[in-house]
Amino acid sequence: MDHPHRPHGGGLTPLAVDRALVAPLLERCDLPPPGTPVDCAVSGGADSLALLVLAVAAGCRATAHHVDHGLRDGSAAEADLVAAVADRLGAGFRSWRVEVGEGPDLEARARAARYAALPEGVLTGHTADDRAETVLLHLLRGAGPAGSVGIARSPRRPLLDLRRHETEALCAALDLEPFDDPSNADPRFRRNRVRHEVLPLLTDVAERDPVPILVRQADLFASVLDVLAEAAAGLDPTDARALAAAPLAIAGEAVRTWLRAAGVGDGDVVDGAAVERVLAVARGERVATEVVGGWRIARSSGRLSVSPPRPWQDADHG
Repeated sequence: MDHPHRPHGGGLTPLAVDRALVAPLLERCDLPPPGTPVDCAVSGGADSLALLVLAVAAGCRATAHHVDHGLRDGSAAEADLVAAVADRLGAGFRSWRVEVGEGPDLEARARAARYAALPEGVLTGHTADDRAETVLLHLLRGAGPAGSVGIARSPRRPLLDLRRHETEALCAALDLEPFDDPSNADPRFRRNRVRHEVLPLLTDVAERDPVPILVRQADLFASVLDVLAEAAAGLDPTDARALAAAPLAIAGEAVRTWLRAAGVGDGDVVDGAAVERVLAVARGERVATEVVGGWRIARSSGRLSVSPPRPWQDADHG
């Protein structure tokens, strides 16, 4: 639900942004031209606050959008923080309330609810650190070349070449106090363990910062993926014989593209195990299989078909 927020008067002084402070950061951001209206997802953390500051500094007509998931007492105070910063920057502000109850896959459900509420094309404050974490998470899932890209480069993610310590330093320089979400330290979420345990260990083992290395690898895989996608475009993934005969990398990319287009996984990366099960159906090693979230792949008369999950239908893993 959309909750319009009245501008904050409150005697706040305008937030002065020194051009010399933001210029080196803006050179590494992919923000649209001055005067462009942009919507920014702003949680109140350092990355998203920096996104709003930099969008305004770039001359964009920015509106901050805050989503309250209703998971913590006092979460409305986070919206007030974002509204105050937006007011001082001369940016617009809107708040949204979604209901996400506790339970399995909380992080994924909260993300889905958040993006369902936010306007289409909203900018996010993802940084190089987020991308490195995502690369590792996807590799652990066996997601293949698409997963190895991590967070793909996009005009919607203009801060992808900035580091988290830079967004934090920008907030500190402007005397902004980001909201520290306690869930970012919760070990129930695998990303937090990658952030607080795996990456520090890799830093120690490699004796260097692994984030730039992972980002370079992600960009390399993005270029590889472009080549694979071009090759896979000529392959019909529903033709079982053609799919089984194709080189594994090309067949795998054709399957992933097909499943994504069908809505399998709701936009998530389809892992390697799911792709292999589909290829086993194409090779005639099994009649049907389930992939992500109960979606079913079946073979009939040499053709593969995909169907959505049915609560009453048991998985056929034969």
